[in-house]
Amino acid sequence: MTRANFYIFTGGPGAGKTTLLEALHARGFLCVEEAARRVLREQAATGGNATHDGDRAAYRDRMLALGIADFRGVTEAVRPVFFDRGIPELSGYGNAPGADDTPELAAAIAECRYNQTVFLFPPWRAIYVHDDLRKHSFEHAVAVHDEVRRSYRRFGYQTVDVSEASVEERVQFVLDRI
Repeated sequence: MTRANFYIFTGGPGAGKTTLLEALHARGFLCVEEAARRVLREQAATGGNATHDGDRAAYRDRMLALGIADFRGVTEAVRPVFFDRGIPELSGYGNAPGADDTPELAAAIAECRYNQTVFLFPPWRAIYVHDDLRKHSFEHAVAVHDEVRRSYRRFGYQTVDVSEASVEERVQFVLDRI
């Protein structure tokens, strides 16, 4: 099912996606939190190992389950809905190096289609910070950015770079393109 009103914000960690989503939410838009952060918080609270650096397959599978639930759970059919990441990128950074997509992931990518325009946030060193969940280097953020760009293009999406600018300028950039 294609949901033309579902827009994805993606890119490497620390590029300003969440900040922009918070600004859009403050304007009354429906925004869906990143599955990876929810999984990492859950794993930290329970002492689990389903993380990027731990049981990577379990991490991907948990993010996939949340991504599918988010996609199916949002009932808004007209107004824009903004997602902090989407299912297709699990085909890239979600898999272990060299691993193929699971049948479940391939089916979800085919069945859960977002708007063809994906907003890609390039790495921005000036705003990149570590936090309790984001512990990777800026170089890792660059690698994730490159991988998600390839993933979305491979599945027929068009990526639009969101340039370095103020939050308000980025909000206007996105709204002008939807």
